Amino acid sequence: METKRALCSSCDIYCQVAVDVEDGSVKRVRATDPRPLKANICMKGVHAPAGFRHPDRVLHPLRRVGARGSGQWEQVTWDAAMDDIAERLKAIIDHYGPEALAVSTSQWNTQTESGAGRRFMNLLGTPNWISGVALCAGNTAAINRMVYGWFPYPDYPNTRCIALFGHNPRQHSWTPVYNAIRRAQQKGAKLIVLDPRRSENAEAADIWLPLRAGTDAAMAFGWLKVILDEGLYDQDFVRTWTVGFEAFRDRVDTFPLDRVAEITGVEAERIAEAARMFATNTPGVIPWTPITDQQRNSTSAIRLHCALRALTGSLDVPGGEVLHGFHPQIISESALELHEALSPEQKAKQLGSLTHPAFTYRGTEALRGPTKRVWGHEYANLVSGSYMANPTAVFRAMEEGDPYPVKAFITLGNNTLMSFANMSRIARALQNQDLIVAVEHMKTPTAALADYILPGDAWTERSCLSDGFGWTAIQRPSQKSVEPPGECRSVYDFWRELAVRFGFEAQFPWATNEAMLDHRVAGLGMSFDEFAEQHAYHMAPPQFRKYETTGFATPSGKVELWSSVLEDLGFDPLPYWRDPPARPQGYPLDLFFGMRDDPFFQTGHRHVAALRERVPEPQAFVTPEDAAKAGLDAGDWAYVETPEGRVRLQIALRDDLPNGLVRVPHGWWKPERLPTDALSGAWDHADAQICPDDEDNLDQEQGIPHLKGLPCRLKKAE
Repeated sequence: METKRALCSSCDIYCQVAVDVEDGSVKRVRATDPRPLKANICMKGVHAPAGFRHPDRVLHPLRRVGARGSGQWEQVTWDAAMDDIAERLKAIIDHYGPEALAVSTSQWNTQTESGAGRRFMNLLGTPNWISGVALCAGNTAAINRMVYGWFPYPDYPNTRCIALFGHNPRQHSWTPVYNAIRRAQQKGAKLIVLDPRRSENAEAADIWLPLRAGTDAAMAFGWLKVILDEGLYDQDFVRTWTVGFEAFRDRVDTFPLDRVAEITGVEAERIAEAARMFATNTPGVIPWTPITDQQRNSTSAIRLHCALRALTGSLDVPGGEVLHGFHPQIISESALELHEALSPEQKAKQLGSLTHPAFTYRGTEALRGPTKRVWGHEYANLVSGSYMANPTAVFRAMEEGDPYPVKAFITLGNNTLMSFANMSRIARALQNQDLIVAVEHMKTPTAALADYILPGDAWTERSCLSDGFGWTAIQRPSQKSVEPPGECRSVYDFWRELAVRFGFEAQFPWATNEAMLDHRVAGLGMSFDEFAEQHAYHMAPPQFRKYETTGFATPSGKVELWSSVLEDLGFDPLPYWRDPPARPQGYPLDLFFGMRDDPFFQTGHRHVAALRERVPEPQAFVTPEDAAKAGLDAGDWAYVETPEGRVRLQIALRDDLPNGLVRVPHGWWKPERLPTDALSGAWDHADAQICPDDEDNLDQEQGIPHLKGLPCRLKKAE
């Protein structure tokens, strides 16, 4: 039996696990440390090998031979597939220009290709890259950079207070964060949970604030009102290291606690109690939360979180949130992506950058110089979220040709059809393409609409290097445990083969993924294999308050409470609150999108029998009272409807929700419905089809959809 050290990418947390191998096959995946609150592994990682051995896994390149979505395929060779893909892509570019190619990836792919995808795109000349990180951490990273030049990472072992805005890490979801919070509590850290439901973390909290879904920004204003009025902030830091404090304070003063209580539904006294706890138990942390990422006031809420960290003395200090920067000896993916190779003219064509520029090249242009001054490089693509196109704008260009046509689409491990708002638009956009290539394990609903499905490898079948998606300077290796089955190949291989066919071989001198990894760690004086054997992780000794030497990586060199970047882009330089749109008649309930079932990640894992047994059907969580009003009981099938459409879900009764709130799961489809249903039930169950992407439901600066608190109704299904 041989054991390899690997990073599980069954989700995007990348837990370090041990993989036991015998006779060239994975026998077991287990935690590297089995002790309670140290065992960073979940059921998805334990059962991952079963998913990789699934009989329906795509093992050879497939070319569509019938109508798009007909489910008719023929097996071809990799060379034949890549030759045809390159030829067709060249024809599209010759006719429409390089910007006619758009690419969508998942988080795990961005961290396994060493920047190869963006490198190819930047050499080719297209800025139109999108990902789920547009509404999950990548957008948060981009907004954090506008405030203080990096996306900080919590120092859980030394913190004195943790504030969870809607985030609910559990034993089988965000497992390392769950363990870190529990260990911090054992050491005396306070826990404040802000969540409409009585979540697992709310049960364990010192204070639980059951705010209305989607009111995070208003709640943060309330906290800041208490902290500033009562002088519970670091006044020396404010004087020396912030700009715009007086104007910021004036804006906060427009949110007295009675107004905040009315918006959030939480009593003023409880809001004040929580604010005092956070401000008097410092340093504290506000861990990244996908909840705040997905609201029509997302940019303001994220900026207010930044202000809470900075004003309470919790920024870049032990026990607070640390600004990591780049690893000094290992080449970052940001550097490998060659953003400098993309011309200003092509960057200006990035879709969505004129209307919603926050995480586009246009939105981050003012940070290039400060980033170079502080971190040594002009481009810092943190969590892949700093140089993205806007997803809605990309799908509109694919569907309508506005402002120009996008006619080629590459999707890598990203079930694009179901991963963004307005699934109906995405479906029309995909049908309007001249070329779609999907690199996948399974025939997902998105892959079903492709011209080619190329078989990707799995995390036990490749080596890779993780730095938390550029978020941290902690580099962790993952060793290849077994050979990929059939003709499965790495994403790096795909991009390099395409690059060679486009004449970019000189810019891709690393013939293999392993050669690229050797190049990245060469500054340590060793090969990647040597690095992986010797180091579970590698980082330079941490340094704190680095801004005292370098300043912050913002145009002013300070924490920008008044954002010069947003002001120059034509937006309010201060955080603000937008009231929700008027509720349509006949939709009395609020809808919370994005509920994650523990056995699954995003749209994945529904084909793994041991996981599917735990949640065999897609469920909507409803209170008994709301179900009774709709004539529903536990186990009934119902339609959850919004003005955008409806999905069919099974009712599960929950008493941990407030009345009036419905929670629906993300990303449901049923692989077992193949081959008779090429889209595998996506039109029945996928929440993306009831998510609107109209301007009134988008965050103004980012253009991401509001998914927390949309109007909905329940109807019994036939």
